[in-house]
Amino acid sequence: MPAAPFPVPTEGMMLTGMGLGLELLIALGVTRLLASFLFGVGSTDTSTLAATAGILASVAATACYISARTATRIELVAALRAE
Repeated sequence: MPAAPFPVPTEGMMLTGMGLGLELLIALGVTRLLASFLFGVGSTDTSTLAATAGILASVAATACYISARTATRIELVAALRAE
């Protein structure tokens, strides 16, 4: 398998996608409770939910990318010798 030109953290982003989907389902499930606490924002305000999901996804993508880039810079033989 040829090496990718940049690290592709697919597993971390799949977990992020599942977490975001679960977050959206829970947020939509408790809309009546949220509506009593939020003033001026609808209980199913799509822009708020989309902004929250976008921010969480971008933070997770950055974290996955940084850890994958760090892992590709480590020499495999040196890491195995250290253990």
